[in-house]
Amino acid sequence: MNVLVDTPVWSLAFRRRAARLSPAEETLREELGELIREGRAELVGPVRQEILSGIRDEMQFQLLRERLRAFPDPQIELEDYEHAARGGNLCRAKGIAGSATDFLITAVAVRRGWPVFTTDADFRLYSKVLPVRLYQPR
Repeated sequence: MNVLVDTPVWSLAFRRRAARLSPAEETLREELGELIREGRAELVGPVRQEILSGIRDEMQFQLLRERLRAFPDPQIELEDYEHAARGGNLCRAKGIAGSATDFLITAVAVRRGWPVFTTDADFRLYSKVLPVRLYQPR
């Protein structure tokens, strides 16, 4: 089964220096490496944009962009956007705020049956309202 990987996990792997990672973060980085080797890591366009945003050094931006191009974007469909809006509405009605990108990630994952691999605690809140599953590293 494929796994939709969220921005914080990609950032651990590609934007942070390995020497600065905690043991728990290193475990997450290794898990992403396994998912990549198995061909199960999924990257969607909005996450790609978040990963590449804020990089000041053009050479670093180009290098990371090239690395990420190894991961084709799954097509985001009209229904994904509609489900994202509905999910955001449902969460807000329960007092749970989130970003449009987060709700799009949940919608894409739910419609495809993929769990989300993230360190973002907001996704635990979303999973109380939405049928999104969170990926648990092995």
